[in-house]
Amino acid sequence: MTELAEPATRDETFPLARTCPFSPPPAYEELREAGPVQRVGLPDGSAAWAITRLEEVRQMLTDPRFSSDRFNPGFPILTKDGRPQRRRFTASLINMDPPEHGAARREVVGEFTVKRMKALQPRIQQIVDEHIDAMLAGPKPADLVSALSLPVPSLVICEQLGVPYADHDFFQSRSSTLLNREVTQEVRVQAVEELQNYLDGLVAAKEADPTDDLLGRQVLKQREEHGDADHDSLVSLAFLLLLAGHETTANMISLGTLALLENPDQLEIIKNDPGKTLDAVEELLRYFTIAEFATSRVATEDVEIGGQLIRAGEGVLGLSYSGNRDAAAFENPDELDIERGARHHVAFGFGPHQCLGQNLARMELQIVFDTLFRRIPELKLAAPVDQLPFKHDSSIFGLYCLPVTW
Repeated sequence: MTELAEPATRDETFPLARTCPFSPPPAYEELREAGPVQRVGLPDGSAAWAITRLEEVRQMLTDPRFSSDRFNPGFPILTKDGRPQRRRFTASLINMDPPEHGAARREVVGEFTVKRMKALQPRIQQIVDEHIDAMLAGPKPADLVSALSLPVPSLVICEQLGVPYADHDFFQSRSSTLLNREVTQEVRVQAVEELQNYLDGLVAAKEADPTDDLLGRQVLKQREEHGDADHDSLVSLAFLLLLAGHETTANMISLGTLALLENPDQLEIIKNDPGKTLDAVEELLRYFTIAEFATSRVATEDVEIGGQLIRAGEGVLGLSYSGNRDAAAFENPDELDIERGARHHVAFGFGPHQCLGQNLARMELQIVFDTLFRRIPELKLAAPVDQLPFKHDSSIFGLYCLPVTW
């Protein structure tokens, strides 16, 4: 391995907020042009390596010498007030490394197969239709976020996990707090503890009386295979799936609808040929890459990526949003083109930690877009784009509300 001269850390803090809803900050292009691996400053005063191009991002995400452990001292922290604290339940797929990660993922991966997702399709279609019925029966303009984007994936993940939907306001408010980069560590920890305590009780109820849902089936599966259920791991699994299962898809419904309304030529393609909707979903996922920092890592050994030596203990930002706008991988990357064939994007991550629920997310998005524009073909924005409240303060990009009319 050749050790090259280390680039100087940029004086300015890395731009976490998006200055434009439809394109990355200009610093992303500057970093890509400077090289695939660049040193950047973080909000807490530390530094990390930013990997900016698609090929190198994919390389890093498949290299076992990069750890996902968010409690590792070298893991890059994107908040101003320090490192997350270890809490009562820490075993989670998102921060596990091999071999524990592979074993834990195999325990639950059967719940997310294409076959099982297809079995959910009629119920998801029913949920979408019911919420569009209610929106059409209500006043205009309507807020698409509260009428459709948020309740549909929330109800789907609640039914899948066995979480009472009546509690959705509780877990959605705590989720928003957890994802807000501007809140203090104290506020964030309190939200985590409240949500974990809630799920602790829910899992205990499943253990006492297993129900026919993901958590209930996991209780029975673990008892059959291991003699007993691992309570803490089930709480952590529920925490991860509940948080990721509604926040990401909800934001993509809102942003995808906005992008299609703002690009009527692209919308016309899927109106004329619903068979193109899944292509549109892939392109919208690439175009927005809403959870770009989920691909952060820390090196456990010295590794060379893109001609740059990254030393053991140094943090790495695998900039999936930058990689998904890499002109070497996608022609005219800042244009929305649903016919480009964008399946090699990294919006769901890549490698062993690739999003467990990606099949579910794709299906929900496809059903929503097909149904929404078929049933309300005259749908249009009810406010200028520059007046919309985007989630510039959140770790998952999206919209707080989206006024629409018809």
